[in-house]
Amino acid sequence: MADSYEASASGADTRVAEFEQTRRSPLGHLQHLLHNYPTLVPIFILLLSVAVFAVVTDGRLLSGLAIKITLEQTAIVGILACAQTLIILTAGIDLSVGAVMVLSYVAMGHMAVTYGWPPSISIMAGLFLAMAIGAVNGLLVTRIKLPPFIVTLGMWQIVLATVFLYTGSQSIRSQDIDAAAPLLKLFGERVEIGDWSLRIMGAPTIYAVVLMLGLFVLFWYVLNHTAWGRQVYAVGDDIEAAELAGVQTKRVLLSVYIVAGFIVGIAAWAAIGRVGSISPSSFAEANLDSIAAVVIGGTSLFGGRGTIMGTLFGALTVGVFATGLKLAGANPQWVLFASGCLIILAVALDQWIRRISV
Repeated sequence: MADSYEASASGADTRVAEFEQTRRSPLGHLQHLLHNYPTLVPIFILLLSVAVFAVVTDGRLLSGLAIKITLEQTAIVGILACAQTLIILTAGIDLSVGAVMVLSYVAMGHMAVTYGWPPSISIMAGLFLAMAIGAVNGLLVTRIKLPPFIVTLGMWQIVLATVFLYTGSQSIRSQDIDAAAPLLKLFGERVEIGDWSLRIMGAPTIYAVVLMLGLFVLFWYVLNHTAWGRQVYAVGDDIEAAELAGVQTKRVLLSVYIVAGFIVGIAAWAAIGRVGSISPSSFAEANLDSIAAVVIGGTSLFGGRGTIMGTLFGALTVGVFATGLKLAGANPQWVLFASGCLIILAVALDQWIRRISV
């Protein structure tokens, strides 16, 4: 009789479970799907953006020239967004990446062009400078326990002021770079081996684009297939639980800021080739664009959730919006407007996905 009761109870549980499952609405199924596969969100946003702007621009967005411009614009933002993703995954944020990149490439340029240092040494010094600033940010966050937002906001102002005080708002011309240190412009050159030229969707490609794609592949592997990557996710998801599990959270956080600084230094080198000159006033919206790419890419601002490949699609979306609005003849300020709207929409969507009921 007890067996009969248990069987009936088990059957009731099964029926209840089946009933609960059948009650899930189509919207609920979509919510679960996006929760399990967060990269689908930025892919959908990117495809929708391409479709809309292809219609608005009468197909000009899909031309070889437009694709070339979009990829080249995306390259620097994408590399910065790669660094930003690592920090946001730990539930932090870095408002200083754009300013640090400018300081780094200003340092590279002046060391090589103004002071006559060997280009390779100048590049290494610029990379070290970016990593040192990342280390300072990391130490302030981990040792003094200051909020990342406040630390990087202050660092952004300090670095930007330093750039303008040092340079006097003066640029280094492209001709001077060509004469003294052409290696600085390496990533602005087309990828050509003999008579063969690398093309993406028919558009000639510069080394900066290849560099960006290579960094995303590298950090996809690092975040998904190494102990350090799993620790980064663990720290962002629940830092106290990570400590109880034996993760040295302070060391992981510090390493994240240093690695992010290194990536920003790489972006600085690529930016010289992309622009061709060194101007302290360039990349004024780099911080906003990098954050927009990460958030549109599905990485949660609360940490512990997101994918590096989602950020790549987010960066491409930012590039499509910038190119599409220009081709449509819109005021450049609409690019900022669109980025702001996309950030709000992406955060709202992230909150909706996080409220999933399992």
